[in-house]
Amino acid sequence: MARRVLILVEGHASGLRYVQAAQRLGLHPITLSADPSQYDYLAAERSEAILVDTANIDALICECSRLRDTYDIAGITGFSGIDESVYEAVGKLCRHFGLPGPNPASIERCCDKFSQRQLLAEAGVPVPDYRLTANATEVESSAAEIGLPVIVKPAAGSGSIGVRLCRNVDELVEHTTYLLGGNYIWRSSPRILVEEFAQGPFFSVEIMGHEVIGIVAVDFGPSPHFVFHATTFPAPLTDDEYKRIADVSLSCLQALGLGWGPTNVELRWTKRGPLVIEVNPRLAGALEPQLVQLACGVDLITEHTKLVIGEEWDLRKRHSRTAAARFLVPERDGILDWIDGDTRAAAVPGVVEVKLHVEPKTPIVRKGNYRDWIGHIIAVSPSRAGTEAIVQRAVDLIGWSIIPFGEQTLCEPHLPKPAQVTK
Repeated sequence: MARRVLILVEGHASGLRYVQAAQRLGLHPITLSADPSQYDYLAAERSEAILVDTANIDALICECSRLRDTYDIAGITGFSGIDESVYEAVGKLCRHFGLPGPNPASIERCCDKFSQRQLLAEAGVPVPDYRLTANATEVESSAAEIGLPVIVKPAAGSGSIGVRLCRNVDELVEHTTYLLGGNYIWRSSPRILVEEFAQGPFFSVEIMGHEVIGIVAVDFGPSPHFVFHATTFPAPLTDDEYKRIADVSLSCLQALGLGWGPTNVELRWTKRGPLVIEVNPRLAGALEPQLVQLACGVDLITEHTKLVIGEEWDLRKRHSRTAAARFLVPERDGILDWIDGDTRAAAVPGVVEVKLHVEPKTPIVRKGNYRDWIGHIIAVSPSRAGTEAIVQRAVDLIGWSIIPFGEQTLCEPHLPKPAQVTK
């Protein structure tokens, strides 16, 4: 009998968990990637990977057809931290090989933020005011129509890459110049979304099929960027607030033709109530699947994998706790002189994971998106207050020092660490 495999197209922060979920389900995971070396977990797990142009659907079909000659392909899924078109390709592959998967047309519409906005607005889903632009003149006139401050971002993409709050004309011109001046890499002709800055608490809704699993509270770092600094599950909401957010989130599924597998809805609670910022046809990043599993016992990645291979999933909640993540974000650019405290932080009761993503002597250049994270901490306890105290205690135990560029020669390698921690 041929070995059953799960094909993973590309990967991201949850890639290791998908590899491990496949192995627990008795599957052999194979990752198809344009650059397998970017995923450290593949080597660590000795997980098979194949080099293939994942932006070329014909190349993907050819490689999967070749694999099918040797293996029994139980399912295909995939994800990317930067290019959401990967999930559209997954839908096309599933259709081609007759496997369970998302509707590629729905994924394509959803990944175009302008098309998504249009469909949501036409369906009566509350969204911020918005305009689609293609040049600096249109950006400026659209911002004037909507009224500053505005959010300016590419009409496609993820991870807050290229997204900025523009509070005045100078910031608007600066960010437009960045997007159109050659620094930002466009995969096609530039299409920029200018939208109203919806103000209020930010929430991330985790949906599987047509069931809301829960709502995550999100806190960002300082403006003008939107870098996650903290996530907490479940979010502190009244029953009425939870119901209103859940109802609006589920209405997005019908408007966008979603409902197979996972969906992540991001919104803000404004003076007008819940306002949908973005709908992602996938599980959320930012460690949210781990928080859900710790807090209520639902392993979203394993249950998604079951759906992908045609098995019945189990979304029953098994307990009720509060889980939280804190992201370590540098305060300046420069060379990371030292970073430590992770072992002490991991020893704090209630802390379940501490990871540092960088090593000393690494150049730090902040980009204003998720790539700024230099580490994270996850904690869980029976109460929100308890979890917040635990994660804060762990954060306080981690320190680092960043030497501004151009000043490295002032520091000798043999000197002791500075007594004061820069965080």
